[in-house]
Amino acid sequence: MSGHVRTALISTAGHCKVACGFCFRADRAHGFLDTATYARTLSRLKEMGVDGVCLTGGEPTHHPQLRQLVRLARQFGMSVSMVTSARAVAEVVTLSTVAHLLANVTVSADSQGAMLLGRTTRTAASGIDTLRAISTETKILHVICWGLSDSECRDLAGLVSAAGVEVQFSPVVLDERALRRDGKSVQDYLVQQHLDADVLGRYFNLSDRYREYLGELRDLQLPVTGGERWSCRSATAYVSADGHMRRCPYGQASVSVHAPRAEIRQFLTAPA
Repeated sequence: MSGHVRTALISTAGHCKVACGFCFRADRAHGFLDTATYARTLSRLKEMGVDGVCLTGGEPTHHPQLRQLVRLARQFGMSVSMVTSARAVAEVVTLSTVAHLLANVTVSADSQGAMLLGRTTRTAASGIDTLRAISTETKILHVICWGLSDSECRDLAGLVSAAGVEVQFSPVVLDERALRRDGKSVQDYLVQQHLDADVLGRYFNLSDRYREYLGELRDLQLPVTGGERWSCRSATAYVSADGHMRRCPYGQASVSVHAPRAEIRQFLTAPA
């Protein structure tokens, strides 16, 4: 990306009870995003031309002032969406109270293999149950994929079709430590990603962008084994719950929302 970022992913909490075994985001900590930091973040993002934010976690439905977070973004003239793992009754009830204010809601789920790898319980079926319970116009099931089987994909296609929701897929992303822990090489990891894509392709119309993404992950992963670190920059800004902006949830470089405007602008407009 050569211009300004247009969207931002905002973490509402530094901690996450799901604690996926394959997560390696750079900002894990305790505590919730406070509204003063959030309001300043929105102000700085608006100045940069950002017109949409997505609230994520931790788990956004655990934030004690979730409704205020949504309304503040709308007051800044931004569209608001949410990524959630809400499954418990209290979480779904909280989500339903703000769902009508959201442009879309994405519910995260894991394939059977990803659940084993990450030690999670976010099934696709329970994710669809959450989507059925809310009134948002655009509902998306986002499935993290690993070790897919033909029967699992066939069942998932049936669930998605019956529920009338959109579906997105992402491969599990592993770092060097996770690969060593699981006794896998980078090549094993890359091969599994393409095997999963082949199975998905039998039941879903995968976009060309998905295949391109797998190629980008390959290019990003391979240099790591040679001792070099790649710079993680996406077209969407990421804001930690403590008010630090990154160009990627997994990136180390950051700038505080309390930094001078010129410093924030320089950080966000660097080529991606």
